[in-house]
Amino acid sequence: MPHINAAAALQICVLLTALPAQYFISQWYGTDSAQRIQITERLIIASWSTFTKSCLSLDAWADRLKLWLSKTRTCLNVGLLILHFRNWYYGEKKTKIGDNEAETHSYFAESTHVRSPKPEYIQFSVGQVIVHKRFGYSGVIVGWDVKAKAPEGWLQHKYSPAKQDLKDTPHYRILINKANGFGKSTAYIPEEEITIIMGLEVVHHPDMKAYFSGYDGSKYIMQPWLKKIYPHD
Repeated sequence: MPHINAAAALQICVLLTALPAQYFISQWYGTDSAQRIQITERLIIASWSTFTKSCLSLDAWADRLKLWLSKTRTCLNVGLLILHFRNWYYGEKKTKIGDNEAETHSYFAESTHVRSPKPEYIQFSVGQVIVHKRFGYSGVIVGWDVKAKAPEGWLQHKYSPAKQDLKDTPHYRILINKANGFGKSTAYIPEEEITIIMGLEVVHHPDMKAYFSGYDGSKYIMQPWLKKIYPHD
C-alpha cells in the first residue's frame, strides 16, 4: 500500500472539497462554466489563506499557546488556592484535635511528662502489684500523678465535699486484674486506698505486655518507653 505523506493528504482534501464546492456554486451562481471556475478558484484561495493563517502561522500558534497558558495558570492558581484552603482548614482542625488529645491524655496519669525527680512522698512505684483496700480487687500500677489530674466534673462526682482534700494527694493509674471479675479494666485511685502486695506475679490484663516485659519477683519490669517516663521507679 503506497505511503501518503502529509502534503499529499492535504492536496487530496482540497480536491475532495472542490467538487461539492463547485456543485453549490453552480446552484447559486448559475451554469456558466467560466464563472464557476473563477469563483471556485477564489474560494480555494480564500480557504487556503484562512487555513494557513489559522493552522500554519507561527503567530496563530503562539496566540493559542498564550491563551492555553493563561487558562492553565488560572486553573493552577485556583487549584493552589483550594489546596492552601484545605491545608489550612484540615491543619487547623488537626491541631485542635491534637490539643484535645493532649489535654485528654494528661488526665488519669496518662501524661508522657517525665516524672523526674520523683517526690519523696510518692510511696509506690510503677510495676508494683496492689490491692484496693475497700473493693478488694488486685491490679498493677502503670502510672502516677503527684495529685489528681482529671476533669473537674469527674473529681466532683468521685469525691464528696468532705473528701475534696484527696484531690491534692498522689493518684495512681491501675490495670485491674481480670481474674477478679470486677467489671472495670482500669482505675484511678488515691494513694490512701492502695495496699502493696509482694510475690503476686499473675495479673491478667490485655495491656500487660504493652507496659511490662516481665516480672522480677517483686514488681513488673517496665517497657523502655515507660521507664523513660518513670526513670526512678
